[in-house]
Amino acid sequence: MKNRLVFLLLFGSLMAVAYGQNEFEKKVYVSASGDSLNYRLLRPEVEQEGEKYPLVLFLHGAGERGSDNEKQLFHGSQMWLNPVNRENYPAFVLFPQCPESGYWAYNERPSSFEPDKMPCNLPASNVFVVLKELLDTYLAMPQVDKQRIYIMGLSMGAMGTYDMAIRHPEIFAAAIPICGTVNATRLKAAKEVKFRIFHGDADNVVPVSGSRQAYKALKAAGADVEYTEFPGVTHGSWNPAFNLPDFMKWLFSQKKP
Repeated sequence: MKNRLVFLLLFGSLMAVAYGQNEFEKKVYVSASGDSLNYRLLRPEVEQEGEKYPLVLFLHGAGERGSDNEKQLFHGSQMWLNPVNRENYPAFVLFPQCPESGYWAYNERPSSFEPDKMPCNLPASNVFVVLKELLDTYLAMPQVDKQRIYIMGLSMGAMGTYDMAIRHPEIFAAAIPICGTVNATRLKAAKEVKFRIFHGDADNVVPVSGSRQAYKALKAAGADVEYTEFPGVTHGSWNPAFNLPDFMKWLFSQKKP
């Protein structure tokens, strides 16, 4: 009976992801230099002529890297398909897929996730150069609200969220890094971006010190930052974060001056 229940739950999850894959348009961006980046796009369910809509850039974790243009939807895509969310928070939502050989913000996996040992002063990674080009194509669209551009990510994607906000603080109104880490000395550059950080205090993959130090550094820099730490939660802190009643409301209430 227990095995059957586990099977049914897994089957249900896979079916939900498969449904999400049908809702998200499958796209491939080719950069000016000829490099390609797979991504999925969810458009507002109803686009009104003359209206402007927020844009959300969602960066997945290391386990969803690849070339199938599907795995990146495994975590997080369903909340964007919730009919209430689609009605109340219409937006352009981008889910790019990092190639297996990349690591979003870095050309290779950092040797340590301890914040004081994370890379500093590196040029943008090859993948991020292409991703920024892709983002620019959407920023040029008249129906995208340039004052409401958001970025969020999980684990490796949270590391990318920090990096992108640091490199391009003029673009993002808000950032949500979940179970990530960053060299905190870099964060002063992102003080104009509003942050909401999440982490589990029992994380056995990315140390919670990464988020704790990021919060302290942003606070010291004068940033508008919130931090939520989930007691007893290991690496999957995106699950309680996504389930917070005000998760969407907080994000979509942020706006560039």
